[in-house]
Amino acid sequence: MSGLHIEQHGDGDTPLVLIHGWAMHGGILAPLVEALASRYTLYVVDLPGHGYSRDCDIPLEPLACANAIATATPPAMWMGWSLGGLVALTAALDLPDRVTSVVALCSTPRFVRTEGWPYGNDAAMVEKLAADLETDYHATLERFIALEAMGSADPRAEARRLKEEAFSRGEPDPRVLMEGLRLLESTDLRPRLSELRTRSLWIAGRRDRIVHPEAMRWCAEAAGGRFEEIAHAGHAPFIGHADAVADVLTQFTEADA
Repeated sequence: MSGLHIEQHGDGDTPLVLIHGWAMHGGILAPLVEALASRYTLYVVDLPGHGYSRDCDIPLEPLACANAIATATPPAMWMGWSLGGLVALTAALDLPDRVTSVVALCSTPRFVRTEGWPYGNDAAMVEKLAADLETDYHATLERFIALEAMGSADPRAEARRLKEEAFSRGEPDPRVLMEGLRLLESTDLRPRLSELRTRSLWIAGRRDRIVHPEAMRWCAEAAGGRFEEIAHAGHAPFIGHADAVADVLTQFTEADA
């Protein structure tokens, strides 16, 4: 595995891979793991350069990550939050025999706004994050965390929780953080959504300021999937709304039973 860290939790009948977002690690998803542990057997990933996978030599590239995860886990439902959604979606597209269904949590196949894609973020924001990473990456991460928490019912509490967790498994590799930003800047999986041959669920936070809920709705329609929206949630709905996310996921799973 070349140092890729994957934790197993829960004892449910349904295997579920969980993949975190940029600059975080699998531990940030603990509230969701707790809410799902009785229903699923969870495989919680630390992506290369993050958390306990900080020294992993696998590149932070969606297919490389998907292959490494698939090698270490049984065929399963894959759920990716934010950047992690690109890995989960890539796995569903390119490793269909390993992914029974795919769930995107506040994640979009195209992060940056372009002509014909009004739901993305300003490319200048990504460039500024990249420039700031080179001078003070701690402050850059704090600003990004504040942006993630915006729109939630209690943004200060959510930002505090995200900050507390961000470095609880050590500091991420700054080089890999830059790779992640370039990945967000360049990746566009929208044209491939019609290729999905598995069921898909797209979960949005109604108050998300990073991934617009309408982007998630568009993706669900393009993929022939299901769209759900968590009221009062921002970009990290598993903080403060873990039970609501778990309910939506369980309903989706049971519909396939």
